[in-house]
Amino acid sequence: MDEMEQIVSSVELSVHEKLELRKNHITPLPGQDKGKRLCIVTGVHGDELEGQYVAYRLNQELAAHPECLHGTVDIYPAVNPLGINTITRGIPLFDLDMNRIFPGNTEGPMAEFYAHKVIGELRGADIAVDIHASNIFLKELPQVRISEETADALVPLAKQLNVDFVWIHAAATVLESTPGHCLTWRGTRCLGVEMGVGMRLTPEYGEQLTAGILNLMKSEGMWSGQTQPARAPIVSRDEVAFLNAEAAGIFIPSAQHDGMVKAGQELAVVADPLTGTIRQRVTAPADGLLFTLREYPVVYPGSLLARILTGGFEHK
Repeated sequence: MDEMEQIVSSVELSVHEKLELRKNHITPLPGQDKGKRLCIVTGVHGDELEGQYVAYRLNQELAAHPECLHGTVDIYPAVNPLGINTITRGIPLFDLDMNRIFPGNTEGPMAEFYAHKVIGELRGADIAVDIHASNIFLKELPQVRISEETADALVPLAKQLNVDFVWIHAAATVLESTPGHCLTWRGTRCLGVEMGVGMRLTPEYGEQLTAGILNLMKSEGMWSGQTQPARAPIVSRDEVAFLNAEAAGIFIPSAQHDGMVKAGQELAVVADPLTGTIRQRVTAPADGLLFTLREYPVVYPGSLLARILTGGFEHK
């Protein structure tokens, strides 16, 4: 296996700084066909670090068994290094969400120019896995989010990734300015993964997805090493209930984040620390899987508390 750290794009900044896109370019042992190309992308949002753990573990697994690699793997652990360095979601000083400016523009401001370079670097890959975490307020089960327009092509791949469920979104809710959408419509099958919580690592989720990526590579003929059987994910077409706060207070959950819940079951309370009273009892509107649960305790009216998969389950 040939492994090489590369700087694939560099933009000059003020005060002798540079904005650099780095990757670890991993190819099979000499004499073997380079095979298909898989890109692992993470760090588009600077406060989402779960993908960093996956990049670390996948690099370890590939380095430990170079004879088992039969394809090319490019790992981009920090697409938005300025955001990671400053612990911010977007690109500092530009007030921009990088996940909303693709495919970029060579004639635009620095952030858009850099986004264009990122897409140019990823273009031509057979498969890309774009790893995100939630924000600091919510914790998510490992999931793949797919538009209904691309479901036929992407759901079979998503089922190899060892995630808990696949959420197929209506086309109207899909943002065309994300790297996943741009890559998919340029011929690269791109899977958007969301898991964990912002500004934190959830190692068990990272291990779960790392195993899933190796499983996906094996199904694509890129890996001959040992893999774990992928769990059969729930596939849902937007049968999701959103639970929001009705009052301000402290959110105190009583339900398990990754568990099945019953209609009417109490999931949490919103408490008033000033008076010692309960302002709201949060109950499940239907049977289903509790896949999103609030992590940050302070809430206000309208704050998202939880999401539950309530129907349309396909186990295939």
